[in-house]
Amino acid sequence: MNWAETLRTALDAIRHRRMRSALTVLGILIGIAAVMLTVGLGQGAQQQVAAQINSLGSNLLVVTPGSTTSVGGVRGGAGSASTLTSADAALLANTTVAPDIGAVAPVSTTSQLAVAGTSTWTTSIVGTTPTWLTVRARSVVSGRFFTNDDLNNLSRVAVIGSTTASDLFGFRDPVGQQVTIANIPFTIIGELNTAGSTVGGDQDDQLVVPSTTWASIFSSSGGSTISSIYVEAASTQALSAAYQETDNALLTQHGVTASNADFQVASQASLLQTATSTTQILTILLAGIAAISLLVGGIGVMNIMLVSVTERVREIGLRKALGATPRAILRQFLVEASVLGLIGGLLGIALGTIGALTLPAVLGQPVLLSLPVALGALLVSLIIGIVAGVYPAGRAARLAPIDALRSE
Repeated sequence: MNWAETLRTALDAIRHRRMRSALTVLGILIGIAAVMLTVGLGQGAQQQVAAQINSLGSNLLVVTPGSTTSVGGVRGGAGSASTLTSADAALLANTTVAPDIGAVAPVSTTSQLAVAGTSTWTTSIVGTTPTWLTVRARSVVSGRFFTNDDLNNLSRVAVIGSTTASDLFGFRDPVGQQVTIANIPFTIIGELNTAGSTVGGDQDDQLVVPSTTWASIFSSSGGSTISSIYVEAASTQALSAAYQETDNALLTQHGVTASNADFQVASQASLLQTATSTTQILTILLAGIAAISLLVGGIGVMNIMLVSVTERVREIGLRKALGATPRAILRQFLVEASVLGLIGGLLGIALGTIGALTLPAVLGQPVLLSLPVALGALLVSLIIGIVAGVYPAGRAARLAPIDALRSE
């Protein structure tokens, strides 16, 4: 019996046992699709997190305060102290002190109720300098950003995020409109481009005002204390040097050492690495759980092949009596198991592809299709079929013709 005849016989056997074969294929199909979608969701999450972190700005360093320690020795969380000042930002902006830093944007934030006519919305009020726009890689879609003149004149102007604009003004153009914050009117002079949500929250739900204006209205320290400092390296290649210059300058400025530093400097790369490693671990964990269904599918293939051997004992005996070799019998049952695994793999890839195309609209989460994962899933399904068919095929090949023919 040649390979063509073996394949035809295997397909006939599968076709004659449609229901059992379909249930076996279903087990492998679900396993393959689950692995594809799990890995795709993980890779999509990694891509989304990377895009969110990159949207924070180009070649970015973020300086945040350290933690507080109470009289009883209880330490607060990172960022709970008030150790950063506007003088720190001015020091980092000095090219003599930090030649590899391209731009610095000190930031102060508070949450306030904004009122526009009959509409109200609690949003983040960000006090900063005109360099914020460049450092954060943002732009305005209408109007303008505030200038150094606005900064020096303590102008009561604000640039609004798209989320805040939608909640306060609906479909109206916010530029030129008035918004009241802490009983003080501000004029909206520009609207920021959409940045979406990041690890720091919704970047479109904010009102950005000059830091001097923010300090005169919202600060109890006269604006000397700030929430964080965004630092942009002069280039990608200078990011490491800018990190060292920032760290050394602030250590000297605060009179502390690295072991008891009252601030933290995080680079864009470190943020990305931390977030990516977390999603990778979750992806591996979930893919491992999904792979269990593949094991169940393999057991299903073995089960149907064992039942098939039991049901076809007389057929096996007759074929052996007519001259079929144990190798031919072994090959036939291995081909049957392989075909079941292959069909399950192909259908699983098809289902995984459909899921990857439809799930993003339902979950709001990207699902990436990976060719290596798809091909690997197909190979795994074929291997599962072969491995699961080895024992039943060997059992069929070892049957003695006379014992098989006498079987009831």
